[in-house]
Amino acid sequence: MNKKNLTRREFLTVASTGTIIAATSGGIGAYGNASKTTGKAAILGGKPVRAKPFPGWPVWDRGAEKHVISILRSGKWYRGGATTVTEFEKKYAELMGAKRCVCTVNGTNALLTAMHALDVGVGDEVIVSPYTFIATYNVVIGSCALPVFVDTDPETFQINPDKIEERITKNTRAILPVHILGLPADMDRINAIAKKHNLIVIEDACQAWMAEWKGKKMGTLGDLGCFSFQNSKHLPCGEGGAVIGNDEELMDRCHSFHNCGRPYGSVKKTSNYPIIGTNRRMTEYQAAILLSQMKRLEKDTERRNQNAKYLTSRIKDIPGILPHRLYKEVTRAAYHLYPFRYKKEHFNDLSRDKFLSALRAEGIPCSSGYGPQYNDGLIEDALNSKNFKRSFSKARLNQYRRENHYPDNDQLCKEAVWFGQNMLLGSKKDIDDIADAILKTYENRDKLAQSDKTSSRYKKDSIAL
Repeated sequence: MNKKNLTRREFLTVASTGTIIAATSGGIGAYGNASKTTGKAAILGGKPVRAKPFPGWPVWDRGAEKHVISILRSGKWYRGGATTVTEFEKKYAELMGAKRCVCTVNGTNALLTAMHALDVGVGDEVIVSPYTFIATYNVVIGSCALPVFVDTDPETFQINPDKIEERITKNTRAILPVHILGLPADMDRINAIAKKHNLIVIEDACQAWMAEWKGKKMGTLGDLGCFSFQNSKHLPCGEGGAVIGNDEELMDRCHSFHNCGRPYGSVKKTSNYPIIGTNRRMTEYQAAILLSQMKRLEKDTERRNQNAKYLTSRIKDIPGILPHRLYKEVTRAAYHLYPFRYKKEHFNDLSRDKFLSALRAEGIPCSSGYGPQYNDGLIEDALNSKNFKRSFSKARLNQYRRENHYPDNDQLCKEAVWFGQNMLLGSKKDIDDIADAILKTYENRDKLAQSDKTSSRYKKDSIAL
């Protein structure tokens, strides 16, 4: 990954604390069209669009303190013999429209639990999107299965369903769609392909709480759905995760596995530990915080969607700015991040790095998002491991290496721009500031591009010296 890119969590920390802001004030009102003059770019010495930070995240609810303190005083800090995790599991399942929920220590372990419960492992191949947080890769590799990437649809930022079937082999066991950035993948197409080829579907909904496809919550459309409650997430508790599903026996296996393999439900007590398991239990403290945070989830989700729609309306006609496209079946997105593509040819070839710097100078935190992580070395490291050499033939691994190129995803990684979810929790004026900063950068593109080229030449000359 390009080291100049902020990681997702680094970016969200910056965005939520508002540390990348201008030093002086001077907001600009909403523009009527792309011909409005907005003044000199802040990065060139002009007055910034915005000086105050965006809403912070996470938001602490003082009402949760009593519950957390009561857990501390009770001495019942883990779920054995306690009730808070169980209470949250029940309420989260109801909220999502699922029969059952099992909570884990984080989203990565939720995915690993789902993989194990569905018997995905050694020698299996798993279809997955390359445009995702690294945990999605890691859980497949960590299960000694082969992550088979399918190129991205740049318009939606999601796995391209038109390209899934060409990557299916006799060893393909599962499809792992990722509703990345909180934008739903095309679950109708994915489920149809899975049914045709007798594959299981595990939804990585770790960024998609409350997002909906035809009125149904993401995470309920596959065999199992997985969520994260990490600090940056819309439903946060520092670290935490959950698996949801409608198959009682399958959820019993998830529960038993995450609790050291102890009997649970249909997992009968033939011994104290009838199945292989591990300890991935959520603590009572985490669940208490989540119960408090649930109170704001619906309202926040609606606000993010309203502000995202308004932001799209403000920037969609600026040349070179291509907002993400939602599938028509999406009845609600989560907007963990708001993404668009930046086409530098409409900005006199102003580099994306310079474009991002210009926005930050205007007081608008932003990120370039994910890079092509499959080129970082982790894939080759896995292929060269003893476990993978035992699990896959040399011919298959060599073929995999030859197929390891994803031009649409590579292009998206060069063009993507993200805004953090907390920025969508502000007022209409906050959204106007974002749009005005983009417009201002567009209107200063000539001088910015010239400055960028001069800077690049200076760096080359310095290197030569």
